[in-house]
Amino acid sequence: MGQIRVAISGAAGRMGRAAVRAVAREADMRLVAALGRERSVDRDAGEVAGAGPLGVIVSGDLDAVFAASPDVLVEFAPGAPASAHARAALERSVSPVVGSTGIGMEEIDQLRALAEGRRVGAVIAPNFALGAVLMMEFARIAARFFPHVEVIELHHDRKRDAPSGTAAKTARLIAESRGDPPAPAVKEDEMIAGVRGALADGVRVHSVRLPGLNAHQEVIFGGPGQILTIRHDSLNEESFMPGLLLAIRRVRGLDGLAYGLEHLLGLR
Repeated sequence: MGQIRVAISGAAGRMGRAAVRAVAREADMRLVAALGRERSVDRDAGEVAGAGPLGVIVSGDLDAVFAASPDVLVEFAPGAPASAHARAALERSVSPVVGSTGIGMEEIDQLRALAEGRRVGAVIAPNFALGAVLMMEFARIAARFFPHVEVIELHHDRKRDAPSGTAAKTARLIAESRGDPPAPAVKEDEMIAGVRGALADGVRVHSVRLPGLNAHQEVIFGGPGQILTIRHDSLNEESFMPGLLLAIRRVRGLDGLAYGLEHLLGLR
């Protein structure tokens, strides 16, 4: 089997640069195209990423990216562009691997229908860190036994969306596992609106944004006489690369969309 031809969208961002470096190191992958913001256009993607020249020039034109005939589009553009790019990839039988934040479940369902209809593999992962995937899976299991739970997610102050995709998915998994949330012990009065966080699928979620943080999450379960805390910390972008590379290698073997890396790890 030949090399996997990879295009990276969002190639000038933090995650995109890390993805360029990771793909460039792999013998079974070849970076063939890069899409980036205006200030990075017409520069070598490897030089932008700090990997040295790779002979791939960052483009601002999505059609030019697809003209390079990629097998896989790695998508790290934020929000609406990510969804549009993934749709464009599927329509061209290119497998999208999406790590962007801010894509709603309705959009994911639409992409799933398109992927299944065209029998093209796709992966959307709220988090590519293997430890974070395990954290969510452990939280799903624990919720059956500890229905009282809250989620605290902590990120750098450049993150736009809150809560994080990881926190939103964690809450969804907890809700699916435990069923209806337990009734509160007392009627709560918020003296300051929002001080108790927000409800996501019936689970309290608290978002922290501070310089110095990267990507962290605690899931705290409470029971009679005991506390169970499941925590994951990503210290830099390299923590996401093993999961990303796994998705790139596996996505073309799918016949539809996998939402979450757990489906590629045999956890479901």
